[in-house]
Amino acid sequence: MIDSSLKDIAAALRAKTVSAVELATDSLARIAARDGQINAFVTVDHDGALAAARTADARIAAGDAGPLTGIPLAHKDVFCTEGVLTTCGSKMLANFTSPYDAHVVSLLKAAGAVMVGKTNMDEFAMGSSNESSHSGPTRNPWDTTKVPGGSSGGSAAAVAARMVPIATGTDTGGSVRQPAALCGITGIKPTYGSVSRFGMIAYASSLDQGGAFARSAEDCAQLLTAMMGHDPRDSTSLERSYDDCSAGLSQPLAGLRIGLPREFFAEGMSADVRAAVDAAIAEYRKLGATLVEVSLPNARLAIPAYYVIAPAEASSNLSRFDGVRYGHRAASYTDLNDMYCKSRAEGFGAEVKRRILVGTYVLSHGYYDAYYIKAQKLRRLIAQDFAAAFEHCDIIAGPTNPTVAYGLGEKTADPVQMYLGDIYTVAVNLAGLPALSHPAGFGAGALPVGLQLIGNYFGEARLLGAAHQFQQATDWHTRAPTVQGA
Repeated sequence: MIDSSLKDIAAALRAKTVSAVELATDSLARIAARDGQINAFVTVDHDGALAAARTADARIAAGDAGPLTGIPLAHKDVFCTEGVLTTCGSKMLANFTSPYDAHVVSLLKAAGAVMVGKTNMDEFAMGSSNESSHSGPTRNPWDTTKVPGGSSGGSAAAVAARMVPIATGTDTGGSVRQPAALCGITGIKPTYGSVSRFGMIAYASSLDQGGAFARSAEDCAQLLTAMMGHDPRDSTSLERSYDDCSAGLSQPLAGLRIGLPREFFAEGMSADVRAAVDAAIAEYRKLGATLVEVSLPNARLAIPAYYVIAPAEASSNLSRFDGVRYGHRAASYTDLNDMYCKSRAEGFGAEVKRRILVGTYVLSHGYYDAYYIKAQKLRRLIAQDFAAAFEHCDIIAGPTNPTVAYGLGEKTADPVQMYLGDIYTVAVNLAGLPALSHPAGFGAGALPVGLQLIGNYFGEARLLGAAHQFQQATDWHTRAPTVQGA
């Protein structure tokens, strides 16, 4: 059943040809067989999964099942889960068990999804390769010498390796879309404020947004629909009615205007990625879409703006981890200040320390106006560029990543090169727009290539509908890696 769509799995559950307990047991067995090669999971909740599955079977028997009831699910380890470890990929929280559920976790519990475990991630979601985790790097299921992308690399790898059919992630600068592309699955980040951040451990509060992973756009639509909604506990949660993300799946592409930003197709994209992206765009045109050239003139400034704003917010958000109330505390210290210093020095990894230092610097007296305020002004210009582009098109298409997955350790010594991997994704977060990545072919080394689709605010259904129509005509999303130990 693991290769079936959520719709088919739900139908099988209702028809009693498979039970939720059988699905959960199969998922747990796959994790046991495959995760030694991949390291996608930080925590596997065997007993909790089987208990939730039994509850799901009871709901199905009582006729109280929804589309996700009984479906195995993994949560990125940035979401708080009551009674289960939430480490955020950090030594700082290596022993933290949350006393409550994140809003997203509560919604999916209510929907009847069965959590089998928590997935690996870059420490505090800071990274693009899933190599900064205190639990060790996650490996790409297509080639275990390569990175899976980050920071939600564990979730993407778990879905790609068919350990779970769906998983949650978070996207601050591309952390859902980038690993989705490198692992050959579909991942979507919705409009900022559509998914509650309550119980989602913060990296950069004005950029963080929960998202969904699945093999297909159709499955992502079901998962994202269950995740979206207003939450009064999150001050950035948008109070509005949310549409069913599956509403646009059957809409044909005839008349759809796809914008191609000239800045996305200039320098920086590798030849193999360019070939796959061009072929995918040609397929959209074949399906009836119209291609329109647009411009995002400030897109080249998105990386420097992002790497001022995000570290600035991170330096503030991570100040709470001081060894006093919870989290890692140094074993020996002389006074309170020494405890703070040693606890943070021991608890945080190199990348988190780097971003805290950068963020503190740009917020300091004398540099706030020179860096932080200018970056915020650039953010507004980037959002205005997207608004102008959407006057001429309905969605925007381009590459998700400039290259296919690169080797583990290949870029860890050069943070700037690592950051440039986000060149096509960070502008979306700065503007707060929805975007997804779906499989678009393969590049060098038979590694997956993703196509990014960007929509206007609250355009999730249109994005997922376009991707679904593409996936009805192609089979890239059905391809699965061969994992040793399977």
